[in-house]
Amino acid sequence: MSRPRIVIVGAGFAGYRAARTLARQTRNKADITLLNPTDYFLYLPLLPQVAAGLLEPRRVSISLAGTLPHVRLVLGEADGIDLDGRTVHYTDPEGDGGTLAYDRLVLAVGSVNKLLPIPGVAEHAHGFRGMPEALYLRDHVTRQMELAAASDDPKSCAARCTFVVVGAGYTGTEVAAHGQLYTDSLVRQQPLREGMRPRWMLIDIAPRVLPELDERLSRTADRVLRRRGVDVRTETSVQEATPTGVRLSDGEFIDTRTLVWCVGVRPDPFVERIGRPLERGRLLVDPYLQVPGHPDVFACGDAAAVPDLEKPGQYTPMTAQHAWRQGKVAALNVLASLGKGERRVYRHRDMGFTVDLGGAKAAANPFGIPLSGPLADAVTRGYHLAAMPGNRVRVAADWFLDAVLPRQGVQLGLVRSWSVPLDTSSPELARVPGAPGPAGRETDGEAPGKSGQEVSPLPEGPGPVRASEQKSETEKSS
Repeated sequence: MSRPRIVIVGAGFAGYRAARTLARQTRNKADITLLNPTDYFLYLPLLPQVAAGLLEPRRVSISLAGTLPHVRLVLGEADGIDLDGRTVHYTDPEGDGGTLAYDRLVLAVGSVNKLLPIPGVAEHAHGFRGMPEALYLRDHVTRQMELAAASDDPKSCAARCTFVVVGAGYTGTEVAAHGQLYTDSLVRQQPLREGMRPRWMLIDIAPRVLPELDERLSRTADRVLRRRGVDVRTETSVQEATPTGVRLSDGEFIDTRTLVWCVGVRPDPFVERIGRPLERGRLLVDPYLQVPGHPDVFACGDAAAVPDLEKPGQYTPMTAQHAWRQGKVAALNVLASLGKGERRVYRHRDMGFTVDLGGAKAAANPFGIPLSGPLADAVTRGYHLAAMPGNRVRVAADWFLDAVLPRQGVQLGLVRSWSVPLDTSSPELARVPGAPGPAGRETDGEAPGKSGQEVSPLPEGPGPVRASEQKSETEKSS
């Protein structure tokens, strides 16, 4: 009997977990291929620490080749699937096309930044879904602070050191919390004009920050942010974005050069081209994570609408917590379809949440027990080290060095504004002039109107869960 060919599209939380589970269970008796645009798994929950200069980028980039033995890595982006012919077509980083044949297919293409029909946002805001966006934000914030310190114009100085984050869910809250600490450290090295200090604003239409969490944890985060000087605006939305600022729903215009968009995510547009039924842009699957009518195709993670058996009639949220668990169930059901083991439905049980607020501050809810302060921070950091599939020692070393040494505030100049547009189907890749696009098209290298943006999975074994989100209350799907 020939070895079964298993193709996994996407190496986010769901795809990575599926690949790891299959590699361990098949014991090199199947041909497992992982198709992904990058050669690493991004541990997204720690990305705000990369943007704030606390962690180096490679710390949250887990090598696929180094941690997934017996899995063949193919670099590229899927651009078509022939369900009848059982093939996946893709485009590699140099624009060449390729085809992968499969006996079983796992779709885990994930999500991208969610857009809202607000004038100017697509042109002037940046998301926070991939490494390029984090590196751009880190350089951009550093540059604005340096320009503000050198400016003789008080108005220009104030605008450059004002940073607006839209979306007070997990990601937006952590970006604002870490960002305030980062800019405060920059000011200590290069002071601003007398009487001025960095100003971070956190805006959300919801009535409170972290609306997904228990109110006690929400109050803890709100208190920490406000004590640091973060201007928290709830029940407020953005009406318009311009090159020089943001107009809010209450009519106030905020002079700023920085707009970070963390209002939510939407399924990768790729699933729309598959031609199967969708639910709010997500591929419909049954409780076994199979695509109806195609027993050889499975889908999991943000791009899959998985029935929530704990809440009949609803679908599981687009979170890393669910993606991580669904990846394992999808892998086990792939094996069951090949005659090894039994099928299982996807069920889940929340075990708590953690929100990292930086500076030995956090809000945590392990097993429903509300924690705050240093204890919550210890739980949060311990959880991340347990949940990460690699680089634990390097992450812990960076945390230790940050505690005893001044933070480095330098620009690397690697990612430009036009390289990370908000409206992109590939937030994990920076746009490069003259490079082929997803379908082999070359980009022209021009800035498309730009003026010069979770929470992690369940670790193996008992422990708190940090539900990855990227959504504010008003943007959550049911």
